[in-house]
Amino acid sequence: MKKNIALVAGGYSGEAVISVQSAAVIEKQLDSSKYNVYKIAISRNSWTYTGADGKTAEIDKNDFSLTLNGSKVTFDAVFIGIHGTPGEDGRLQGYFEMLGIPYTSCGMVTSALTFNKSYCNKIVAALAVVNVSKSAHIFKDQPYDAAALLQQLRLPVFVKPAEGGSSIGMSKVTKAEELPAAIEKAFKEDSQVLIEEFIKGRELTCGLFKVNGQLTVLPITEVISSKEFFDYEAKYTPGVSQEITPAQVPDEITQRVQQTAGVLYDKLNCRGIVRIDFIWEEATGKLFFLEVNTMPGQSENSLVPQQVRASGRTLQEFYGMLIEESLRKA
Repeated sequence: MKKNIALVAGGYSGEAVISVQSAAVIEKQLDSSKYNVYKIAISRNSWTYTGADGKTAEIDKNDFSLTLNGSKVTFDAVFIGIHGTPGEDGRLQGYFEMLGIPYTSCGMVTSALTFNKSYCNKIVAALAVVNVSKSAHIFKDQPYDAAALLQQLRLPVFVKPAEGGSSIGMSKVTKAEELPAAIEKAFKEDSQVLIEEFIKGRELTCGLFKVNGQLTVLPITEVISSKEFFDYEAKYTPGVSQEITPAQVPDEITQRVQQTAGVLYDKLNCRGIVRIDFIWEEATGKLFFLEVNTMPGQSENSLVPQQVRASGRTLQEFYGMLIEESLRKA
């Protein structure tokens, strides 16, 4: 019997449009002979399913069910396709855990922890498996001194929302007088801001997932942006960035990135597909941790689909593995 799968898309953040693009790819690739897929659009105002006939139905949030043509539809599992809140920060994960519905991503605690870049940096630094750039963490409702921050950190620095993705609200600061405006820009996106020292190097990233206890680390990608850094435009505008999969780096670096990512995946108690980003500082040979993405993009231009194809898998096979693993774990 085919399983009923809810594919949740949208969300409450500026990344909602990217989430919709990811969900369109996922929906197209899910095996229709195995799954009945119901795409649920989540916004602050409604959680809605739109059928092939154009009719809409609201999710009953009491048990995450639908009523269609007088019949109740419940779900065997949820494929979370939301970037940002509430699908990447642990909120939906906690909701589905309380309802006992399996889902494809990391658990509530891991999702919440990794979503906050500053707290995640602190945990990763404590694990002592990879270098972490020196940083400061400030809060909108607490006073801060820009001059004092620059006594702790050396320029240039990146200023970014602590809880946000796609580099929205992010700035590179090269002069002291630029810092206050960069902080205010980041505070428009979040109540917490991370300020971290710039590491000059090559950006390398890889996706990982676990099935039946076996960790698979996908081929790594090098991201080369024509802009000063990998911001929203660089990520989602074709031609602005060059993404090379597999990355053209020494085998020793590939192995170090994949091994370090695997250790972090386990130590952070990750589940499902996760993408972990690094900076390789060629001048010193050091590898620096950048961030963990527990709901990496799945649009046509996204990194993980490139890596899946480079590994010799189809997206249909890959997404099916994620769903079956969530059902098995349940």
